[in-house]
Amino acid sequence: MGPTEINGIPAHPLLVHFVVVLVPLTALALPACALWPSVMRRLGLSLPVLALVTLVAVPLTTHAGEWLAERVNENAQLERHTEMGDGLLPWGVGLFVMATALWWTYVRVGTPSTPEANGLVATSRKRATLVRIAAVLLSLVVAVGAIVHVYRIGDSGAKATWGAGEPTLPVARMSA
Repeated sequence: MGPTEINGIPAHPLLVHFVVVLVPLTALALPACALWPSVMRRLGLSLPVLALVTLVAVPLTTHAGEWLAERVNENAQLERHTEMGDGLLPWGVGLFVMATALWWTYVRVGTPSTPEANGLVATSRKRATLVRIAAVLLSLVVAVGAIVHVYRIGDSGAKATWGAGEPTLPVARMSA
C-alpha cells in the first residue's frame, strides 16, 4: 500500500512526523475557519487539500507501522499502540469531511455584507447562524478528538519503543 522502508530505514518513524504535524494543523484550522470567515477566505481550497493530505498520510503511516510491528519484539504496549493507530483513520475522515463541508459551504453561500446581497431574509439568516454554530461545534469536536487521539497514540508508541528507558529494537532484519 505504501512505503515500508525508506533507504533501508523503517518508514513508520519517518512518516509518523507527517501525521503528528498535519493532524493538529488541520484540526486547528477547522474551528478557525468555522469561527472566522476571514480565515476561511484566506485558506480557501487549501483547507480541504490539507485535510486530504492528512487523510492520505494516516493509512500510509499505519501500514508502515504494522509492517514494522511484525519485525520487532512484540509486547502489550506495542499491541495497544497498533490498535490505537488503527483508530486514527475515522478522525482523519472526520477532518476531511468537515474541511470539505466548511469550504463548500463558504464557496456556495459566501459571506455577504448585507442580507439583501444574496436575497437572504431574516429566517434564512437565523438558519445560517444555526448552521454556523453547528459547524463550529462539530469542528471543535472533531479537532479535539483528533488531537487527543494523536497524542495518545504517540504516547503509547513512545512507551512501546522506550518502555523503561531502553528501546525495543528489532529482533529480525528490516528487509522483507
